[in-house]
Amino acid sequence: MNIDLTDTTAGKIHNAILDARRRSGSAATGAVLTLVIVTDEQGHYDALKAATSASREHPSRILVVVARPGRGEPRLDAEVRTSGESGPGEVVILRMHGELAHHADSVVLPLLLTDAPVVAWWPGGAPENPKTHPIGAIAQRRITDAAASMEPMEELAKRAAGYTDGDTDLSWTRLSQWRTFLAGALDQVPARVTAAWVESEPESPSAELLARWLDNRLGVHVERATSNGPGITGVRLTTTVGDVAISRGDGRVAAISLPGSPQRSVALPRRPLTELLVEELRRLDADEVYGESLRAPHDAHPAGAGPEPRGEGQPQDDQPHTDEHGDAHSGDPSDAPAEGGSEQEVLEGHPQ
Repeated sequence: MNIDLTDTTAGKIHNAILDARRRSGSAATGAVLTLVIVTDEQGHYDALKAATSASREHPSRILVVVARPGRGEPRLDAEVRTSGESGPGEVVILRMHGELAHHADSVVLPLLLTDAPVVAWWPGGAPENPKTHPIGAIAQRRITDAAASMEPMEELAKRAAGYTDGDTDLSWTRLSQWRTFLAGALDQVPARVTAAWVESEPESPSAELLARWLDNRLGVHVERATSNGPGITGVRLTTTVGDVAISRGDGRVAAISLPGSPQRSVALPRRPLTELLVEELRRLDADEVYGESLRAPHDAHPAGAGPEPRGEGQPQDDQPHTDEHGDAHSGDPSDAPAEGGSEQEVLEGHPQ
């Protein structure tokens, strides 16, 4: 059911939601969170499509804030969609005109689900400090996407400068499978890592975050190289017994090479926006590993540049190992879970 409201108020929108719910025969909502999407007219369609699909796993009330600032009179138009084509939750598209566009929180606050977490998502341009944005201030989790920026590396620097617990970026989420496979591969190599190399298309914030993560967790020099993409095309970790390498040239299938083992092929596709959003909505606590990697002083250089790898005599407490809970990866890195998780503990103490 769709209800269009012109020159309306937050109170009338709330009453329209209740009325639509009663007409559909459901007195209560099954939503478990409120997802607030801050976007523009051009980007709202794709963002709403991904959020609607994600709501099938995470039932949500989706509030789409479309700002139309200008010199005109402040006005609020809304479109209310209830269960059906919008998924198991509710969708409200809020178009804010004039000065009202600068006070979106005054409209959003009355429409939040009671006693439910709030997630804010900027699928396109994002504020320098999401936590201080009026919408970000009311959210427990704040999702951005540096890759959507015209200057992704500058955007990543802004994310680091303004980071607050609860922030995350889809450039990091895109690394979940890479981190999982790398951790699973290193679990099978009883040797210390001495250097690392990451290859990707130019201006890839995901590759930059991967290099920072490896630097932070392994304490080794990380070289960077560019390719034609798509995305990240290769990672190589040099160990004392040989190279651990993952290469993906077509954006779909990767080849994993371990010292003394035949090369294996695993599925490593570029993930659609819906999958990335679904993963982020699974956790509402702070992503500490993302925060550490984002802000870590890193030693990533173009290929062939930079200092020598760490010497043999230095401590290796931050080298990879199987995590103490026993849920690290199996003998075959291709069996590692696709969504990642325990890999953040794996890369902390690899045996020499």
